[in-house]
Amino acid sequence: MPKKYIVFFKTIGRKWFLFLVIIIIIVAIFYPIAAIWMTGITLVLFLLSYVPRIFFKKRLHKFMNKFFKIEDELIARKLKKSLKTIQEDMFDLSQKQDKKRWLIVFLNKQYIFYHQDTIQAFENFYKKGYSEKEILDNLTDYKIGTRAEVKAIIDTLIKLNRISEREISVKEHYEKQRFNQSV
Repeated sequence: MPKKYIVFFKTIGRKWFLFLVIIIIIVAIFYPIAAIWMTGITLVLFLLSYVPRIFFKKRLHKFMNKFFKIEDELIARKLKKSLKTIQEDMFDLSQKQDKKRWLIVFLNKQYIFYHQDTIQAFENFYKKGYSEKEILDNLTDYKIGTRAEVKAIIDTLIKLNRISEREISVKEHYEKQRFNQSV
């Protein structure tokens, strides 16, 4: 249970801007020059409040690149941030992933990050005509565990126009395997 003073400061911390505006209005009535200075300082502080967020996004991306696959819950635990914050940042990254080599997929109410090596291997198996089950079997080293993940990756890559046509269809791949086994 958090202590009462911590809850109090968090509540004030979220509404500091409103308190400051009220104080500036009161000061402006009696000392207009001081109110102008306070407004300038407030704007600078407000702009500086975005700086840690920018650095955190870079730190988040650098952290995720250490893994072939990582889920938002694990990221939140390792970075000691709230799950909501991590999910918001991963959502922002997922909206800007058209030309990126990595991939973020939303599956079962969670975001999953896949490293560029994982996606490259995935695309190679997809182009060769492997089915979802075969892709899953071949990507166990990359920590892909379910066919739903494979399907979600395919859907996301198709949606982003990042995956090209298969060189061999799944049917042709099966026929080729059957022919090679019978000889």
